[in-house]
This record gives sequence, C-alpha cells and structure tokens, in this order.
Amino acid sequence: MRPQLVIVGAGPRGTGVLERIAANAPELYAGTGLDIHFVDPHPPGGGRIWREEQSPLLWMNSHAEDVTMFTDETVPMDGPVREGPTLHEWAALAGRTFADRQLQGRYLRWVYDRARADLPPGVTVHHHRRRALRISGPREGRQQVWLEGGTRPLLADLVILALGHLDAELDTDQAALAAYAAEHDLLHLPPDFTADSDLSALRPGEPVLVRGFGLAFVDLMVLLTEGRGGRYDGDTYLPSGREPVLYVGSRRGVPYHAKIGYDWTGERPPLPRFLGPAEIEELRARPGGFEFRRDVWPLVEKELGFAHYHRLFTAHPERTAMAWADFEEKYALAAGPAETRALVAAAVPDPADRLDLAALDHPLDGTCYPSHEAFQEGLRQYVEDDLSRRHDPAHSADLGVFLGLLSVYGQLVRLGNTGPWWHGFFSYLASGPPGPRLRQLLALSRAGLLRFVGAGMTVTAADGVFRAGSPTVPGFAVEARALVEARLPEPTLGRARDSLLRELHADGAAETPDGLLRVDPVDGRILDGAGRPHPRRFALGPYTDARTPGAFTRPRTGGAAFRQNDATARTVLALLRDLAGRAAA
Repeated sequence: MRPQLVIVGAGPRGTGVLERIAANAPELYAGTGLDIHFVDPHPPGGGRIWREEQSPLLWMNSHAEDVTMFTDETVPMDGPVREGPTLHEWAALAGRTFADRQLQGRYLRWVYDRARADLPPGVTVHHHRRRALRISGPREGRQQVWLEGGTRPLLADLVILALGHLDAELDTDQAALAAYAAEHDLLHLPPDFTADSDLSALRPGEPVLVRGFGLAFVDLMVLLTEGRGGRYDGDTYLPSGREPVLYVGSRRGVPYHAKIGYDWTGERPPLPRFLGPAEIEELRARPGGFEFRRDVWPLVEKELGFAHYHRLFTAHPERTAMAWADFEEKYALAAGPAETRALVAAAVPDPADRLDLAALDHPLDGTCYPSHEAFQEGLRQYVEDDLSRRHDPAHSADLGVFLGLLSVYGQLVRLGNTGPWWHGFFSYLASGPPGPRLRQLLALSRAGLLRFVGAGMTVTAADGVFRAGSPTVPGFAVEARALVEARLPEPTLGRARDSLLRELHADGAAETPDGLLRVDPVDGRILDGAGRPHPRRFALGPYTDARTPGAFTRPRTGGAAFRQNDATARTVLALLRDLAGRAAA
C-alpha cells in the first residue's frame, strides 16, 4: 500500500509545509509513491483566514514587499532554498502597498498550486473539504483521521496538524457576560475572527463598547464604517448615517504601533548578539527549567537594547556622546539594569533617544485626564506623534528594535513555553496596523464615531446594561447595550471548540500552563505528559508552544516558520521513506 500523509489545515502553514515537502523530496523521497491528503473545509492556499471570499475593504497589515512564502539563504535549515516571488513581485504591486486579503488569498492559492506541481512524479495531493474531528490509532501504527460526515476514517502513516486560528469556548468571564446579555436583551459578541462575525445587530448611532485595540479592532472599525457606506475625503470621514459609535479601550488603552513607513539603509545590527543559539541551549538545559521574566526577559531586553543603540550610534552619531566601540564594550560588560541605565545616560544625552521598554509597554501608566474630552484630544495627539515617528527615518533606531524583535522571536520559538505576555508585547510593537488605518482612526475620532475609553478598561454588567470605564479618566463611565470583544480567541487546548484538539488532549497530548499544545521544538512532533514525542503526529501553528510571529515571513529575516516547516518536512519524508522501505522488504 502507498504511504499516506494527512495534513489537517490547508491554509498558509499547510501550504508552507507542502512547499518544503516538494523542495526536500528529491533528496529524501525520490522514486517512491505517496498520497498527501489535505483536510480543510476552506480553499487550499488561503484557508479560512486568508480565503478570497471576504470583504475587499480588509487589508493585510504588512507591506506587499514584506510578505513571502519562499525561503532564502538567511533561513537556518537543512533543506534546499527554493526562491519565489514576494507578494508585491507576484502581483506587480508597489512594494509599500498594503494589499487586500482577497489578493493575498490568490497569491496563496498560486503558491499551493506551484508546490503541488513541484512534487516528484508519483506524489499525489488530495483535498477533502471537511473538518477533521479526531485522530485515533496506536503510537507505533497507522493513524485514523476521522472526518465530519464520514463513516470511515482516512488512514495515515503520519499526520501533520497545520491549523491556524481556532474558535474557542467562552471562558468563565465571557460566559457570564453572554448569559447576562441573553437575560437582559443585550448583545455580546465574544472573541472571534472579525470577518466571520455577524455585526448586523449593531444599530446605527448606538454606543457600542469595544474591548481590544489591536488588529481585530481595526477590522471591526473598517466593517462598521466604510463597510456601511461611509467614505473618507482626505483626513475627513463622511458618514453614511448607518454607523454605531464605538467606545474602545484595552489593557494599554492605545492602538498597536503603526507599521514603520521607511526603508532600512546602512549597516544592520549583527544579530543575534546576546540571545542566540548558545543562550537558548543553556536555558533549555537548566535542570529546574526557566522562568520567562527572571531568566529570559533580561536577555531579551539586552538584545533589543543592543539593536536600538547599534542603529542610533551608527546612523545618528551626532546624538551620542561616546564612540560605538567603547559603548558596545561597556554595554556587553554591564552587570545589570542599573549599570546599563547609567551607561546609556552617559552616552545618549537626549532621553527621547533611549530605549525604555517598560514605558513602551505601558504608555498611559500614571496618566490621568480631567475629562473624557481631554482624553480624546490627548490620545489623538499620541497617535499623531506615533505616526510621525514611525514614518521619520530620524527615529530609525525603532527599525533596529523591530529587527531585534524578529531575531528574538526566532530564537524564543526554540524554547517552547514562554507564556502569553511575550507574544502580545511583540504584536503591539512589531505587528501593528498600516499607517493609513491609524489616520482613518483619527478621522473617525474627530467625527465623533470613535471614542477612547482608556487603559485598564473595565466592563461590568449591571442594571440591565454593560458599563465601561478606565482609571485614565477617573469618574467617567459609558453605558451600552452592546459589547464586542475585539480579539481572536485564545488558542488553548482546554477551550478549543475544535474537537480535534480536545480529543488530542484527552488522548494524552501535553499542554503548557497557558494551555498550548506542547511540541518538540526541533521538528514539531507532539509531546505527551512524559515529554515523549509522538512518532506519527506533528503540529505547527499558533496553538502550539512553538508558535511563530504572524502568518507570513519578511524576506531575508531568517524565517522561524520556514525553519520549522523545513525540519518537519524533512523528518516526515525520512520517516515515510523508512516505512515504505520496510513495507517493501
């Protein structure tokens, strides 16, 4: 019988794995037949999130030149480089265009079709437009992948889970809010992929509480304004009259930082410097394990500071008071945060040129406004200042930090469980919205259709309404009949609505304290409670403790997802080859 490989999930991750299988098969799997079964109810390539059938108003949050599905020589992998076009090259777009998601879906379908065409003769791809419900089978034997609506399972020698963002059951707090809404004829929209949410019940002119100020909020903002017939005339929003009034807040109380709007020039910081493979191996080898804030964060902070100051000293030396070589030597020898702060104070005269990660993470801490209107003006100025800075190469040390963040994330995926805070911090600094979206946000604020609530936003349900407030504006509160949780569901095993993951957990797959699926950081094999890798089951994606930053990779940045895809593909091909050899013997 021909070997059988099942890949659950035909979106960008599954497509990336297929590309790596095609690239590695000539070396590892030549001359042997193989069936590859993709299981996904959504179209291959784009999958659910990047499918072509969604609103053309929704954009990617990366420049078209920063989106690629193909490897290059910067990726630390054993397989061959197979170069291919970035999104902007494929679509003949200007590199700094923010493409819509429909176009990205077409690009992903093309990548999928190309990878399929690059497979050796005898390797066949099948697409099953169904959901996978569970996996059964012995550790050392063939696996059975049970599909929705099917009476017989797909038989698989190996299974790769390449799932993307997943729906989740409500947690205790969300369930209480939902129950209150049902009892009092209110509307509660839980965390969801915004393009799939039914927003029709949000009435024109009514106040709507929105908790979450990241990319899911930006999608919500677009669908409830332009999506309802409004339009922009320069920096002015012309309403259709069908828009609700959005009252938005979050833990930080500010939107994610805008995408940087200029190109890199000159010398890049030599990364990794303080957090590289050696440091990761030392952390992994510690007998008692590691704690992120105590053991890992100081190395992250040192690395990001190095990237920032390398750029400042090499690109803007007139704003420093020390030679770079002297600063670098003393920075490396600084024994702790106090010594580092003293060095920076002596070498960087303007405090605005110093990197303060705590202040970046909590921009409104200790800030109070005397009135709600004063806060609206204050936060508009904050966003204006952010837009100005992120588009001004005089502040290119910010781009150095961005490259540092990419380097750090690429190393941390090798550690496994780093906790949820780091991923959120990375997204806030490095994965924010396009600058034009924040200009639209400002226009909506000036039009009175978007109101800022503040940091540490609280939501209560009482007296038949939802009520929101924030210590940023003491004494202010707003009432509404509608509450939208503008964020994706948390990817945890215990609350996954997808029965596939729940069944895996029940079958002994290990989870981190934060509820992520534990996998071998080398090749993605699923681990059990004793830390043993499953010989026939693999997993890649945001629900694992080896999740990578974002869905797509920026060219020439080392591509942690590419490295993982390559390692998984090579392991899978070698195992399938050995299985085929034993069957033929």
